[in-house]
Amino acid sequence: MITRRSLLGAAAGAGVLAVVPGATARAQGPGPGRWTRDTSANGWTVEPGALATYQIQGSRASVVLRQGAAAAVLLHLARRWHYEIAALDTGEGGGVTGHTTNRTVRADFESNYLSGTALALHPTAYPLGGSEGLWPHQEQIVRDILLDCDGTVAWGADLTPVKASHFHLAARPGDEALKRIAARLDTRRHAEFRTQTAGAVADPATPHRRAQARRLPRPR
Repeated sequence: MITRRSLLGAAAGAGVLAVVPGATARAQGPGPGRWTRDTSANGWTVEPGALATYQIQGSRASVVLRQGAAAAVLLHLARRWHYEIAALDTGEGGGVTGHTTNRTVRADFESNYLSGTALALHPTAYPLGGSEGLWPHQEQIVRDILLDCDGTVAWGADLTPVKASHFHLAARPGDEALKRIAARLDTRRHAEFRTQTAGAVADPATPHRRAQARRLPRPR
């Protein structure tokens, strides 16, 4: 997986200065703390019995997520990342992580892993508080994936502190929009997703899709 940071490192080793837009010195993330609540920051209960292990379709990677609508939406996101941005099953970039029982968090939104309503895709490549971001064409793809999710998912690149590998449910439990979107994205209901390739989804580069993605509200 070639990130902006790895390209800069290779250029430096060769004695060449590579100029990448938006690349800055790495920022230090906040200190750790312990999450003591029975619900994660996005309002979902920390409930071990509600979890299940899922394979990310098209890959050998698996992840533990909350069953139901949460898994349907987050698995769609992971599947598209795997096909269109970088493979999740090669061991590079930290792969994929979901539910954890570790209550040590460095930002409130990291508590969402406890409820199984968050994913980290290549977390070591894009850590909390790191300056490493996606390439512009990759960010365009992520914005298009968020458009699929229609406001039910927040991206860590839009949060403070930044964590470009992080995604969590922004919708609360029982949200009707989440149920509707999950039903639309659930691969068990739609055969076309089960055989998805990188070119089998809506083209994120079309003016219409880009305009829609720009209009999608972002966390404040």
